[in-house]
Amino acid sequence: MDTLKELYKIGSGPSSSHTMGPQRAARRFMDKNPEANSYRCTLYGSLAATGKGHLTDYIIEKTIAPKSVEIIWRADINPEFHPNGMKLEALDKDGNSYDEWTVFSVGGGTLAEEGKRNETAGKVYYEHSKLDDIIAYCKERDMNFVEYVLEREDDDFLDFMNGIADAMKAAIDKGIETNTVIPGKLNLKRRAPRFYKKYLATKDYTTLDYAFALAASEENASGGNIVTAPTCGAAGVIPGVFYSLMVHNGYTKQHVIEGLIVAGLIGNLVKTNASISGAEVGCQGEVGTACSMAAAGAAYLFGGTLEQIEYAAEIGLEHHLGMTCDPVYGYVQIPCIERNAMAAERAIAAAKYALNTEGTHTISFDQVTVTMKETGIDLMDKYRETAKGGLAKWFEC
Repeated sequence: MDTLKELYKIGSGPSSSHTMGPQRAARRFMDKNPEANSYRCTLYGSLAATGKGHLTDYIIEKTIAPKSVEIIWRADINPEFHPNGMKLEALDKDGNSYDEWTVFSVGGGTLAEEGKRNETAGKVYYEHSKLDDIIAYCKERDMNFVEYVLEREDDDFLDFMNGIADAMKAAIDKGIETNTVIPGKLNLKRRAPRFYKKYLATKDYTTLDYAFALAASEENASGGNIVTAPTCGAAGVIPGVFYSLMVHNGYTKQHVIEGLIVAGLIGNLVKTNASISGAEVGCQGEVGTACSMAAAGAAYLFGGTLEQIEYAAEIGLEHHLGMTCDPVYGYVQIPCIERNAMAAERAIAAAKYALNTEGTHTISFDQVTVTMKETGIDLMDKYRETAKGGLAKWFEC
């Protein structure tokens, strides 16, 4: 598995695969061909189908400016390697292409060339790719999941995670203080400030969980600065869970960072063995994975055993199996924002449920992960971030 630094990324919303990924690709290609007179970018599959709503063209044009770039939309071409494909071309003064690069935005802002899913393939960070194997390793050495991760990451990893925690907190703080309408023709009003006000009046934990998850998710939908956890579309779940526990239950920032590390390990396993891309496996890979990550992190903070943490992660993912990605108008707004809040509450429920058991259960996290991948592949493409079916279809009618 790759480093957790490739899972948690700080950047602008609303979509890690449709904005952050293409932005990174455009910048990299432009750096390689700085002498080009202009550029051309062909978007395929889901990048083309929902690129307008996700601001894909906007971010590519902004990145390449002041030079011009021609955007070509080919939603009719769905690459076999991954639906989020794009081809960048460098053009000379006569408009002739002299260099090109086909790259895929495979979820969470990560880029990949065909046949290569790991951006940092030169270094092996994790020798294990199954949670069952990690648990066995930890039990043999009397380690917890945090110690396991720290044993494998770079020396600056805790500093990196400190920055991740700060970025999540900043997104929440801004989200609960902002009352502007979310950009786009849906004209959605933010709900986080109202939910937070209700929490202050009632001190009801669930309301706070909702408020913080909404705050980060609404910031993402507005193009604000957020953390992929594991993606932009699911960026509200983990901040909602961990920071509501911090405020309501008295956990420290160090506790939050440890929870994020455990959550990151779970997200990394899903990313390695299945997918965190809505365009590839539907929203089960985004919000489902985020719920699984948050459930594991919460179970760790609640004092769960390795087996109970694994069970919480399994519950969080299993009960999102089959969830479609059908964004209305291609925006990361409906049903995405509300879905983040619901998943944040479900993550706490999964952790509490698991801790009421001894951690023994029938379906393992590793089994449900590969099941999720297979389920996602079986989904029709209209339910995988193309805005051709589901709510996206019927709302427009």
